[in-house]
Amino acid sequence: MSARDNILARVRRGLGLPGDIAGLERPAVQEYIRQNPRGPRPTYHWSDPVVRFQERSEKLGTSVDRVASLSEVPEAVVRYLNEKALPQRGVVWQGLPALEWERAGLMLEARGAHADDLVGVTGAFCAIAETGTLMLLSGADSPAAVSLLPETHIAILDVQRIVSGMEEALALMKSERGTLPRAVNFVSGPSRTADIEQTIVIGAHGPYRVHVVLYGSVHVQ
Repeated sequence: MSARDNILARVRRGLGLPGDIAGLERPAVQEYIRQNPRGPRPTYHWSDPVVRFQERSEKLGTSVDRVASLSEVPEAVVRYLNEKALPQRGVVWQGLPALEWERAGLMLEARGAHADDLVGVTGAFCAIAETGTLMLLSGADSPAAVSLLPETHIAILDVQRIVSGMEEALALMKSERGTLPRAVNFVSGPSRTADIEQTIVIGAHGPYRVHVVLYGSVHVQ
């Protein structure tokens, strides 16, 4: 018996249930998971998810820029770094599309982040308009450290990957990936905490700058 099976068996015994899922119970559980029932949801009072995402992001302290195409992203990143007087070097996800970083004057290494890296550039699996949240999936070509270790996190996102709510984000991951990655990170603005004397501290557990570059346009069908 694996450690996971052992823990679940102990939970079931604590609930007064058999140590294993009975033959008739297992299909019922699997059918419940397959149907993926959803709880109550609020009524949205916004029609444009891109505008909503930008508004919510900025309220959380995330800055947002928007360009017409993916090829314009490097220049947008340079523009942001110049505005903040930040170094034009850092790390980038290996899994991002090939972009002309060097031509724009950026020195980005495609690798995981180290403690002394100041700028990390990532993509995002999708974004959630309701909360202004980025959803990042970890993997060999998308190490979580690139969004967590550097002081500045820059995320690149196709506007067509902005969904309305958490439910749509999870459904999209299920349909496109099938299985969960090792880690799913939700980024809602710069890292912050108020653990000490109820005083907000930015960058306590991660980047204290988050910048999103949106590219593309929404296709209306």
